[in-house]
Amino acid sequence: MLCPACGVEVVEAAIFCHKCGHQLAKQDSQTDQISADSTAPALKPAEKFKEAAAKLSVGDEPEEELWRGGYSPKAMIEAWCLSGLISIGLLIIGFLWVRQAWYWVILLLAMLIPWIYNLAKLIYRRLSVRYLLTNQRFIHESGILRRVTDRIEVIDMDDITFEQKIFERMVGVGTIKIASSDRTHPELILSGIENVGYVSGLIDDTRRAERRRRGLHIESI
Repeated sequence: MLCPACGVEVVEAAIFCHKCGHQLAKQDSQTDQISADSTAPALKPAEKFKEAAAKLSVGDEPEEELWRGGYSPKAMIEAWCLSGLISIGLLIIGFLWVRQAWYWVILLLAMLIPWIYNLAKLIYRRLSVRYLLTNQRFIHESGILRRVTDRIEVIDMDDITFEQKIFERMVGVGTIKIASSDRTHPELILSGIENVGYVSGLIDDTRRAERRRRGLHIESI
């Protein structure tokens, strides 16, 4: 072995050069480290991704509730308007053509049917659907007697859109559609959401913020 400083031949086990005093062990250690690094197998892209994801500490940021909601009664404004028109039409028919009392009883019952139906539908939707958005997950609960809870990681959401009908735009409600890579709900539809523009924007902002926080750039599928 030659000394890298003066070129004098030294013994293999020497730590310092006997002529110039240059330290040899550190150089050998660095050479061995470089050699070991160069001979280490290169990681595949998938392995690099898993290694980077394993280093992420999701628990560092506490989970916070951002929004909680359900089906809004305002979403049934079209049904209520239709029931009102039916009631008005039956009343007009009654005043113009009905003369016997028992006909009025039939008319009143016919007027109550759409109102009772819409009220029952509203109660069912109000009790059977619950939504919860946190800075990490979107939780969807459905059912009354049998409650089913589904969770979607906000980072798995790919696209958030919302739509409104004419009457829904008048009262600020609408339907939100969430497209995600979740197997259970690749497209989750949230009906009757009040302040639909704000809520859909909040979900989208939370999704983008979580992706930036984790440093993951996931392409839409």
